[in-house]
Amino acid sequence: MSETLFISMMAIAVMVCVGVVFGFVLAVADKKFAMEENPLIEEVKEALPQGQCGACGYAGCAKYAEAVVNDPDVPPNLCVPGKAEVAAEVAKLTGKVAEAAEAKFAHVRCRGGIGIAKLSYEYKGVHDCAAAKQIQQGPKSCKFGCLGFGNCVRNCPFGAMTMGTNGLPQVDKLLCTGCGKCASVCPNHVIELLPMSAKVSVSCSSKEAGAVAKKSCSAACIGCGLCVRNCTHEGGVQVVEHLARVNPEICRQCEEPTCVSKCPTKAIAAYVKAAKSEQKIG
Repeated sequence: MSETLFISMMAIAVMVCVGVVFGFVLAVADKKFAMEENPLIEEVKEALPQGQCGACGYAGCAKYAEAVVNDPDVPPNLCVPGKAEVAAEVAKLTGKVAEAAEAKFAHVRCRGGIGIAKLSYEYKGVHDCAAAKQIQQGPKSCKFGCLGFGNCVRNCPFGAMTMGTNGLPQVDKLLCTGCGKCASVCPNHVIELLPMSAKVSVSCSSKEAGAVAKKSCSAACIGCGLCVRNCTHEGGVQVVEHLARVNPEICRQCEEPTCVSKCPTKAIAAYVKAAKSEQKIG
């Protein structure tokens, strides 16, 4: 055996020995200084719906479970999908008080589906809302409405959204948890979260003046103000930037929303009766 080969083999042997020693030291140190995980964290995590939606403000259910157990300032009612039932269970496990929080659902502020909204050009690119928006703000004449390529549907972790035959996403109110994952990926921000008690909603996002908006979409809000003048509760409806906006806190007092029947384009819809009989909303 040559001297060079012998020296190389010895060097390798020394490196292996050093690696083994360091590995052993690190293993002992890790075992000595490791903190035992509070078993309560696992119990809380099991009580959560495991949607990993992030609506609580943490990166998944495990992180929220860890935070709500270890930090006395983290409330037990941050799990939006779990609603009151999960909040009560987490509160019970952690010894905290769960304040009442009204559940919400996703509402699509657009009715400009196929045959309603006019097209500026035929789009044949990637079936993705963000990609379509890169080309002249999308194929529809209205640059504020739903692009209709289903990013929101694909991002819903609870199967509460489907694409309707009209080319617009539909929300299953019974499955929707109000986590907001759908809204977070909408490039035109047409999805809003409404409280379950909402009685009236505006299904339009256009900020164009009436004549321009109507030319692009026959279902657009034209900002005429008839809804405001016929609202029985002051401040319930306002027109801001040519678009009607509803205050759900004020509007919940209304039993017969007269603004709905006065809207010439039906851009305002009522949930008073629909919520009792219909499961699909948009």
